[in-house]
Amino acid sequence: MSENLRLDGRTCDQLRPITFEPGIAPNATGSVLVSFGNTRVICAATIEKRVPGWMNAQGVEGGWITAEYSMLPYSTLDRKQRDSSRGKVDGRTVEIQRLIGRSMRAVVDLKKLPGMTLWIDCDVLQADGGTRTASISGACVAAKLAIKRLMADGVLAEDPMPNTVAAVSVGIWQDLEVLDLPYVEDRDADVDFNVVMTSIGEFVEVQGTGEEATFTQAQLDGLLALAKKGILEISESQAAALV
Repeated sequence: MSENLRLDGRTCDQLRPITFEPGIAPNATGSVLVSFGNTRVICAATIEKRVPGWMNAQGVEGGWITAEYSMLPYSTLDRKQRDSSRGKVDGRTVEIQRLIGRSMRAVVDLKKLPGMTLWIDCDVLQADGGTRTASISGACVAAKLAIKRLMADGVLAEDPMPNTVAAVSVGIWQDLEVLDLPYVEDRDADVDFNVVMTSIGEFVEVQGTGEEATFTQAQLDGLLALAKKGILEISESQAAALV
């Protein structure tokens, strides 16, 4: 499989160039500009010293993490209208921000964020496939940077996030099992998956579908193995950005 070359010259099991640039938004508690190839997302984590009303009403201890996601109007080839102009948030946006929130809460001990909400804002500057997976991977780095700052300032007594989380896309494109699909591959893929995993190799979420196609058990196993390989590599890049 690794001998097959794709449109951008990568092998089937090769990630796009991935970078994490911390400190992109100084007013946030922690922030990073993450790039998966030509997909670029600003991820910012901001602490708020209160929790959602439902937690107080139900007597739930600890804190909370929630996420917001948006694609800036100039992030795509054709201008994307802002949700504020449309008067509502579209279904895709809601789905993605809920996914980001679930992914972050999977690796954070919320009881160690007493009375606090960690807001994760992901704003897509440039979209070339995999914006949700880049957002999750960047959100994790932004959150870790925020936690490090809160611990240094004495706001948090201990680290509530011992492991990290990352995500990547995999799919079947031109009968090949490929990792980290850019837009042109994602558009034409027969099967498309988004996989979220922790740095210790545990699954958080698997989203997969055949695009007017089917896939076998062997292909499913191959795609999950490919995703795990990619996510472990992303986890190493995250760790390097946090040193």
